[in-house]
Formats: sequence, structure tokens, C-alpha cells
Amino acid sequence: MTRSTVFTPFDIVEGDRKRGVVLLADHARRDLPDEYGSLGLPASEFDRHIAYDIGVETVTRELAAALDVPAVLAGFSRLLIDPNRGEDDPTMIRQLYDGTVVPGNYPIAREERERRLDRFYRPYHDAVGAMIASVAYASGKAPFILSVHSFTPAMQGFVRPWHVGVLWDRDDRVARPLIDMLAEDKSLVVGDNEPYDGALRGDTMFRHAIVNGYAHALIEIRQDLIADRAGALAWAERLAPIVDAIDRRPDIHQVKMFGSRTGPV
Repeated sequence: MTRSTVFTPFDIVEGDRKRGVVLLADHARRDLPDEYGSLGLPASEFDRHIAYDIGVETVTRELAAALDVPAVLAGFSRLLIDPNRGEDDPTMIRQLYDGTVVPGNYPIAREERERRLDRFYRPYHDAVGAMIASVAYASGKAPFILSVHSFTPAMQGFVRPWHVGVLWDRDDRVARPLIDMLAEDKSLVVGDNEPYDGALRGDTMFRHAIVNGYAHALIEIRQDLIADRAGALAWAERLAPIVDAIDRRPDIHQVKMFGSRTGPV
């Protein structure tokens, strides 16, 4: 974890916006502004999955470089505020996460909640929205959005069998070929809406892709596979030709409204 009095809530990785692809990493970093200290937690907690998605920053940056496409990475720890939640989601600022009580979040005043929304959450989503709009303008077509995440190998005593999972709601234009192409490697156990369900109202994919009819998916890579640079590079190299092939499919850059399993869009 790093802390700074000059804090940027997002980072932009540049690429060829005419390609029509945007990469996102909601949980790329574990940083906190200096004023928040460590939220009352020992430093060791920031090495855990509760603080960030381990390995995702390197995978996203390397994948963006391999494809020459832009990416937007959140610059703050999910323990401060989780950008992959709707503004009304009670888990957006966690007070308890996988057995760890977060003292700096408990209790939390309404004014502090709004402050974190204004300083971190909303600027990140504004940057995501601006990037997507810029890519749409530069490419002259509907963008293809891929969100990169990672998951812990075990949660609450359950050992997760998947190496990678693909999360989606009703639009399967990216998810189905992504699952199928990953599954061609018989050494991989590929999850379909595992280890989480991709239908989460108000999350990043809902907010920026589903409501706009843009083709999208969220990929979850098991953290032990990308915890070091070699593993992260290997996964970026694995994903690059798959994402490129999906990008070339005829329906990927069309606006299509599929709705959501969470309710009306």
C-alpha cells in the first residue's frame, strides 16, 4: 500500500481508441490517501484480497499494451469505497469483510460516505464514462468493454475449483465466446458466472455497459495464478488473442439492449 497527500482516484492507460475496446480495473490498487491512514488496519491486511484484486493491475496494463487499447484503473483500495457497487449498495463501504472489521469504516457518518463518493467513486466513474464516450467517438462504433478482476482461491472455507470465471447478465456476446475459447485449454476450469453472479444492479458493467447496450463481460482470474509478474504476464498473453478475436466478431460493436436479470433497465 502507498499513501499520498496528492491522490488521484484513477489512472488512464493510453491506447488506440479507434480500436473500439476499453479495459477496466475497478480493484486494481490498494492505495489510500494519507488522511485516512490505514483505516485502523495493520499493514498485512492490505496484502489480502479484501484490499484489492491481486495481480489485476499488471494483467490489465499488459493486456492493454498487447492490444494497444486504453484502460481505466481505479486508484484507491476497495476498503475505502468499492467502485464496483451501486451508490445505494450497503456493501459499498465495508465495515466487515471476510472476517476483518474495518475500524475506519465503523461507524461511518452520512457526510463521510458522501465525501468518499464525491472524491473517489464518482471521479473514477466519470473517467470511465469519458473514456467509453471517447472510444465510441474515435472508433465510430459501440465500444466493447472488458472488466478485469481476480478472486481469492478460497472464501469462507470453500476452496474454489475454477482457474478463471466469466461474469455476465443477459448479454452473452462477449461472455459466451470468452468462456468457449478459454475452455479450449483443457487444463483450465472455467466458471460461467462463477465465483459470482454477473447480474449486480448498479455495478460498473450495469452502469456503463448494460444500460447503453454495449457488448461486455467481467473476467475473474484466480489470484494465486497472477500474484507474481510472471503469472500476470502469462495471463495477459493468454487473453490478448482471445479478446482480439472477440473484438472482430460482427455483433460486438453494435448497440443491443438485452436488459438485466436484476429488473428493468
